[in-house]
Amino acid sequence: MVAALANEIAMRKDEFKDEVVETIYFGGGTPSILEIADLRWLIEEVFQHYNVTENPEITVEANPDDLSEERIIALSQNKVNRLSIGIQSFFEDDLKLMNRAHNVVEAKQCLEIATKYFDNITIDLIYGMPEMSREKWLQNIQTALSFNIPHISSYALTVEPKTALHQFIQKGVIAPLDDDLAQEHFHLLVDTLEEHGFIHYELSNFGKEGYFSKNNSSYWLGKKYLGIGPSAHSYDGEKRGWNIANNSLYLKSLANNELPIEIETLTKTDRYNEYIMTGLRTIWGVSLDRIENEFGVNYRNYLQQHAAKYLEDHLLFVDDNIIRTTKRGKFLSDGIASDLFLLNLE
Repeated sequence: MVAALANEIAMRKDEFKDEVVETIYFGGGTPSILEIADLRWLIEEVFQHYNVTENPEITVEANPDDLSEERIIALSQNKVNRLSIGIQSFFEDDLKLMNRAHNVVEAKQCLEIATKYFDNITIDLIYGMPEMSREKWLQNIQTALSFNIPHISSYALTVEPKTALHQFIQKGVIAPLDDDLAQEHFHLLVDTLEEHGFIHYELSNFGKEGYFSKNNSSYWLGKKYLGIGPSAHSYDGEKRGWNIANNSLYLKSLANNELPIEIETLTKTDRYNEYIMTGLRTIWGVSLDRIENEFGVNYRNYLQQHAAKYLEDHLLFVDDNIIRTTKRGKFLSDGIASDLFLLNLE
């Protein structure tokens, strides 16, 4: 598999020949199980075939149970300079409910060690857990803050079909998800992190100054990216591609020097809708001037017409021809964006 990944990196270099690589991200599953030599090999392949910026952000996703002190030290001695750690919660009952492999002791030990060797660390926290009190959620946030990490990503709990959580809710063992509770947790999160110097730069992301995720910001700002590996997605500004999800077929294709990728050309309306969705989630907002320049005056008129009710309800505001969500509108940004979508071409 690693050889196939290396081959795909080399084969796709022409797609990025006019671009500068600012970030390399090992995610999608558990890349921390790779040997250090494999990570080094793949990073070196990128440096060999692409124009890489002087100090790229190189992130590895990992779960606490994968990060022994030996592993953390080995990662820090390579080009990896950022860790994304799936903590989720600092309470045992939450971790069991989410069927996580690690426990609270492992989560805390992992962060104690990681902060000695890495300056740039982000963790994931989940809010909206059924019947989680305001005090318990605040304790989760405060525990995270005690480790002085510079970035936190936080998401509302979702229930996937055929999971233990789904079965517990169906059987009445635990209460169903409560949107009002999730919204209360969200606003408590925003207020607490902003008090501690974090910038709420995207709906689910909070970073200290200089620690915004370059990888995630690339998606929200519409930059080009290449996705390497089974089921990885790519985007070049006009087309979106996705690799085949089947591992064996992926390996077979790369062994024959074939790229197992499907490509979709986005319509102008697709690109408009994506800009609305990503823009409203971020502090950068949606530029009315960009809408008119890239998509035409009809798109701008449509947006302003449909945004009017959210402006009146103080969920959106306009400053310097840029539409952004208000503090009250942030939690509702995805729903607002979908209402501003254009469903048909001009």
